[in-house]
Amino acid sequence: MSESGSYIPANQSVRECTVAALVLGCILSIVMGAAAAYLGLYAGMTVSASIPAAVISMALLRGVLRRGTILENNVVQTMASTGESLAAGVIFTVPALVMIGAWQDYEFWPTTLIVGLGGLLGIVFMVPMRRALITDRKDLIYPEGVACAEVLVVGDTGGAGVRAIVMGLGVGAVFKFLVSGIHLVQETVEGAIARGRSALYMGSDMSAALLAVGYIVNLQIAVLITFGGVIGWLIAIPIMGGVEPGASALDTAGNLWSTRVRYIGVGTMLIGGLYSIWNVRRGIVAGLTGLRGVSTGRGDQRERTDRDLSLKWLLVVFLLSAFGTFFFYTHLIGNAGISGVTTVIMIITAFLFVAVATYIAGLVGSSNSPVSGMTICALLIASGVLLALGIKGESAILATLGVAGVVCCATCTSGDVAQDLKTGQIVGATPARLQGAEILGVVAAAAFFAPILSLLHHAYGIGTNEPGSLRAPQAALFASLTEGFFGEGELPWDMIGIGLAIGVALITLDSFLKRAGSSFRAHVMPVAVGIYLPLSLDIPILTGGLLRYFITRRQAAKADDEAGTGVLFGSGLIAGEALMGILLAVIFALHEKFPQVIGEIPEVGGPGWLSIGIFAVVVVAYALIARRRTE
Repeated sequence: MSESGSYIPANQSVRECTVAALVLGCILSIVMGAAAAYLGLYAGMTVSASIPAAVISMALLRGVLRRGTILENNVVQTMASTGESLAAGVIFTVPALVMIGAWQDYEFWPTTLIVGLGGLLGIVFMVPMRRALITDRKDLIYPEGVACAEVLVVGDTGGAGVRAIVMGLGVGAVFKFLVSGIHLVQETVEGAIARGRSALYMGSDMSAALLAVGYIVNLQIAVLITFGGVIGWLIAIPIMGGVEPGASALDTAGNLWSTRVRYIGVGTMLIGGLYSIWNVRRGIVAGLTGLRGVSTGRGDQRERTDRDLSLKWLLVVFLLSAFGTFFFYTHLIGNAGISGVTTVIMIITAFLFVAVATYIAGLVGSSNSPVSGMTICALLIASGVLLALGIKGESAILATLGVAGVVCCATCTSGDVAQDLKTGQIVGATPARLQGAEILGVVAAAAFFAPILSLLHHAYGIGTNEPGSLRAPQAALFASLTEGFFGEGELPWDMIGIGLAIGVALITLDSFLKRAGSSFRAHVMPVAVGIYLPLSLDIPILTGGLLRYFITRRQAAKADDEAGTGVLFGSGLIAGEALMGILLAVIFALHEKFPQVIGEIPEVGGPGWLSIGIFAVVVVAYALIARRRTE
């Protein structure tokens, strides 16, 4: 390390934003974005792409091209993680426009603008906060950024990491083919029994990707997510009853969850979002005051490792994004007045939640940031203002979802940018160049989300409860909320109220645990997500968390070590399942248009016990591969 604490000293010139790094970064941004979009639509959450992208970059630049520097590799992972963060923003909101019937399909330019404009605003708003919340705040550790920097610094171990990712890609792809290609493995093995009028449900998704998610987020988060599922499915649904004589207990449980119980999670998310804003009130002020420290670009004497994009370029990108958003809203809504109000709401809430997301990313990482809760808050703010102005109907629905979409993309991007700038600080990167690379990554990835979403929608269905569909839980939530506010839908306010109470109880418990110095914390958002998701998704996540716990305990390793073989193999599983899902979607689409050319797609079908057995084989294989880390 240099005297300043960075791996590459500020006075040393090292290749950074080269053509090879930028091209590879754009490609990985698109690939990671596609994989994250699939995972988010399926499971309602994404995981950071920085570490696998860093390992792949080292393998290609240093292993194949024999020329990559640590700063080039850092640029590549920075751009790749941009695609993942944009995916989190777009899949949480954009599908709602199709679910409510405003769009018949995922329109290219509107989707691209929501993603691109939101991503650019997230970068622009985050830059002034870099010194205040990354350089000066030593209590904000940015765990994912630090872990990625460790992987980059220890670059000579990249070969083993690449093998783990490739194995994960293969296993994940084969497993997804067995599930969605030939249906040998069932999507979900589930059942329910009736006891009087109560329905008791139990089931599990057969998903290698969810198993990997549980391993990556570790046991504590997996337990909290599952605890939320227990509240919703094993406590709330049996108490509500509702099983009529001769009716299916499984159908009754599913109906109660979709119409009532999941709104408990909405209330809990709302409390989590508001509590997060309160906790970072100083960070919001720091972001505002940080504008004074941004260089004008003329005669900047700061060291290379402390140099941001100039205020001139930030202003240019901001104005392009703001006016672009206004004209986009005008096209979407058809009313310039409403569009102007909507744009102002979006800018204010986007800056507010960018500050929140940046602060929280420093505490618990961007993967654990309560984006859902913050987006709900943005949606409620937009809804309240529009209702106060007397704006209702379809225009109000489009305006509200337009605000939520751009704000969500900005929020997700800013948390990722914060992690990447922390990585850059450790390895000695130039902040201005990383920020420019982030902008290029946003532009490169934004244009691919509309075709990816459309492809997945036609192949599997997005936002439906049909077997094998991509549930898009957050998007379904935002569609329900906007229809409840402005349309003909009705919201179960009693369930939302229960969720608010649960959120307050969790915050109180977490404060007690924090004062007691407990290593286990009762974070609100994982529990809220667990309540809102089907219980079947929680079981493989819990399995992955338990797997990591026992492996790291046996190895006497740190449970938060993000550079292990198990994490990289899990990243490969997620990418393999997601990319195979997209490939199958292409095959299904071609089969629909050219059935005689493609031929019949065989469907084997398999019993539940076989599905569980094959999934168990994947779990055992995961355990064996993850143990190689210290052997």
